[in-house]
Amino acid sequence: MIRVTLYTREGCHLCDQARADLEALQTEFTYDLAEVDVDSDPALRERYFDVVPVVQIGPYKLEALFTATDLRVALGAARDGLGKSQDEAKVPREQAIRLHKVVLFLSRHWLAMMNLLFFVYVGLPISAPILMKLGVTRPAELIHKIYSPLCNQLAYRTWYLFGEQAAYPLEIAGTSLTPFSEATGLDKDDFWGAKAFLGNEHLGYKVALCQRDVAIYGGMLISGLIFGLLRNRLKPLPIVIWFILGILPMAFDGGSQILSYLPLFSFPVRESTPFLRTLTGGLFGVMNVWMAFPYVEESMVETRILVTAKLAGVENRP
Repeated sequence: MIRVTLYTREGCHLCDQARADLEALQTEFTYDLAEVDVDSDPALRERYFDVVPVVQIGPYKLEALFTATDLRVALGAARDGLGKSQDEAKVPREQAIRLHKVVLFLSRHWLAMMNLLFFVYVGLPISAPILMKLGVTRPAELIHKIYSPLCNQLAYRTWYLFGEQAAYPLEIAGTSLTPFSEATGLDKDDFWGAKAFLGNEHLGYKVALCQRDVAIYGGMLISGLIFGLLRNRLKPLPIVIWFILGILPMAFDGGSQILSYLPLFSFPVRESTPFLRTLTGGLFGVMNVWMAFPYVEESMVETRILVTAKLAGVENRP
């Protein structure tokens, strides 16, 4: 059966005329009619506020102004092109309603869920040193263990809370901070020792993610929150700008560091600084959100419009 969706709003005389024209055509065509008030959803209101009535007849869309003849032609074309697939009709009505409502919820709240995910992902590692300071060591150690496969957790590339310094980089990093080996007494070449070191009362306690990862996901969280305020005005970042500002700085900083440690190359050993790791990681996180989220929002708006119409049709199905 042909699906017809009529987008309307209160006080719209053209909408009343479109409804009457559709009702008059019921003697010629068999179709399911669903009416959607565009004021019921911000995405619908923004999309259709100035063009209602809008009629979606199968794959064909008519925007004001259209005539009864236009409706007849679209209904005839939709009837002629109606395929044999009736998959949705095979889905029980209650199940279809539940599925549509779940999709509608996700499309409306995807940004809040993404920001919550970033908050949890970067918040748990930061909570580890707080728990250590409070003497709740078992949960803090568990957090470090959970994040261990996801990050190097090297003590000279992480932040510290409640200590004399916020970081203890290697001496070759060339900062004014007390170097890692001098502060801890550990060998700078002891990878596993640096990974296992969680800090102490004097030096402070280690965050369970490295400085760069904290900056990446922290930057994504902050920019995700800002995007929530500007989502209707922010345009997608051009991919060239994303590459120049988001990819290249981190690639040069992290890549040159990695290559300098490989025995295959004769590069002088280079160690990045906490500032550079934070700057390049933060840029990467912010640029990712700026490039991707406007496209995701556009897709979710289209999904909301489509699912709202489908949900109206299913709920009105006898």
